[in-house]
Amino acid sequence: MKPTNIKDPEYFHKVVDCQYACPAHTPVPEYIRLIAAERYTEAYMVNWESNVFPGVLGRTCDRPCEPACRRGRVEEKPVAICRLKRVAADNKGPVRQLMPQGPFPSNGKKIALIGGGPASLTVARDLAPLGYELHLYDDHKKGGGMMRSQIPAFRLPESVLDEEVDFILDLGIHRHFNTYVSSMKDILSQDYDAVFVGTGAPKGGDLRKIPGREEGDANIHIGIEWLANVAFEHTDKIGKKVVVLGGGNTAMDCCRTAKRLGGEEVTVVVRSPFKDMKASPWEIEDAQREGIPIRNCMPPKQFVVENGKLKGVLFEKVEAVYDENGKRSLVSTGEPDEFIEADEVLMAIGQENAFPWIERDLGIEFGKWDIPVVDRLTFQSTNPRVFFGGDAAFGPENVITAVAHGHQAAVSIDLFCQGQDLRERPAPTVNLFHQKMGIHEWMYDSQVVEDLRYAVPHAANEVALKDRKLEVELGFSQDTGFKEAQRCLNCDIQTIFTDRLCIECDACVDICPTSCITFTLNGEEEEVRARLNAPAEELSQDLYVSDTLPTSRVMIKDENVCLHCGLCAERCPTAAWDMKKYLYQVTKTCQVWDIMAPVQL
Repeated sequence: MKPTNIKDPEYFHKVVDCQYACPAHTPVPEYIRLIAAERYTEAYMVNWESNVFPGVLGRTCDRPCEPACRRGRVEEKPVAICRLKRVAADNKGPVRQLMPQGPFPSNGKKIALIGGGPASLTVARDLAPLGYELHLYDDHKKGGGMMRSQIPAFRLPESVLDEEVDFILDLGIHRHFNTYVSSMKDILSQDYDAVFVGTGAPKGGDLRKIPGREEGDANIHIGIEWLANVAFEHTDKIGKKVVVLGGGNTAMDCCRTAKRLGGEEVTVVVRSPFKDMKASPWEIEDAQREGIPIRNCMPPKQFVVENGKLKGVLFEKVEAVYDENGKRSLVSTGEPDEFIEADEVLMAIGQENAFPWIERDLGIEFGKWDIPVVDRLTFQSTNPRVFFGGDAAFGPENVITAVAHGHQAAVSIDLFCQGQDLRERPAPTVNLFHQKMGIHEWMYDSQVVEDLRYAVPHAANEVALKDRKLEVELGFSQDTGFKEAQRCLNCDIQTIFTDRLCIECDACVDICPTSCITFTLNGEEEEVRARLNAPAEELSQDLYVSDTLPTSRVMIKDENVCLHCGLCAERCPTAAWDMKKYLYQVTKTCQVWDIMAPVQL
């Protein structure tokens, strides 16, 4: 095996698992340390630079970072990364003066942003300081897109969303609210240098082929449309008996909202097994905490309507059968169908893209499922002036993915407007610097202890279910936030090995709590992985390999199981091991830190 090139900026990025798993590559350990130091404003700004909506995401993120967290390798549950983000947002001081300050000198370029959701707002945030004239179009009265229309207020208070949307709009964005764009041709005929489409996936799934659907239409609702009507206060009540169809997060939002609008018997019914539900585990737990039953393996068979009135839904009983490739089939159990009474039904069975307003003679190619053909690196469509991002680009995902798309689309739009190659993208910024501060002083605790994850408090059901706008999850206090932050293993503090200083005493091998360090003869990777002190079976993570040492051995560290505890560096008598903080910031049109007022990190 060849010696590892730790100067490659992407090498240690992959090692910081939480940041690597985040679509926007937020520097998670960096802001968690700031929270532990009670520097909430700085922690908020580290988040804002990357994920744009810290207060929103601290409540609603899908948390792709948490399954990757290395804390999960020493105990069951990862660090509550998402909820710590909220700690920073809830406790921050004034931040506007730390953000880019307009008005910005014009660069003469004009951009249209269609849709006011997280992707478009991220593009606006990134391009505004560069002098672009930005025009945001949305058919609602406020910005936020699906964050406003589809996430209930008891999960995301309107005040939190308004604040973070306004941070962006106040950068000088031209607002065209209550404006439905009905023609892309009309937009392209205007003097826009580029157009970004961030309209989401606004079409909810339906079950038109099921008997009784048309007859019961007055009491059968598309989930995302119903949630939007509730959010904009067009709907304020529901029948006493409610059936929610679907097993995703939208279904969880629908059933919990129905409970608050007068639903006394609210039941979620899922066609798949419980383990295959797409809803996040914590969303399922919240619904169950509020007494909402979830029935599984029951696909709807008929909407039962009598004398023009919906009576309920008839369900088939099935079981899941998996073939040798893991492909699932739902097979009838032969049991009698089950009827569940319902005054109203909410269908939350998926979302789709919908572009009836984009004419098909504009050079914008559409592929399978009527999704635009979009370059996954540049987010450019087959019409060079038109870019897509968020759910509008590749189908339904989540807020943090939309933010990531927005950052990269902004890079592409900037390159396009400057007449440059969209594939020649600016490199990420990377720092790697010493963190050891003296023989008796260390920036973090080296000892790995089994700190169990702290539970987030919730408002009592008897209070929460009476008010659809009352936030249910109360968030961590500062004290609990500090304790949870201490569970972080500081995976961005990298173990750096200098082979010329090593005397091969093996002291680091003796003290390593995960047996991730091995001194051995070199060889082919597959063979070497099998004979390390702890066999390295996770091929997705690299091995850190030194140059050849005086004994002809090499040092090999398994990056997958290293906890970054620093014990090797403390034990090493020659300082061959050192701890250095690695700070990675993903490519953006401009690094916001460079134009903000100085923030001491």
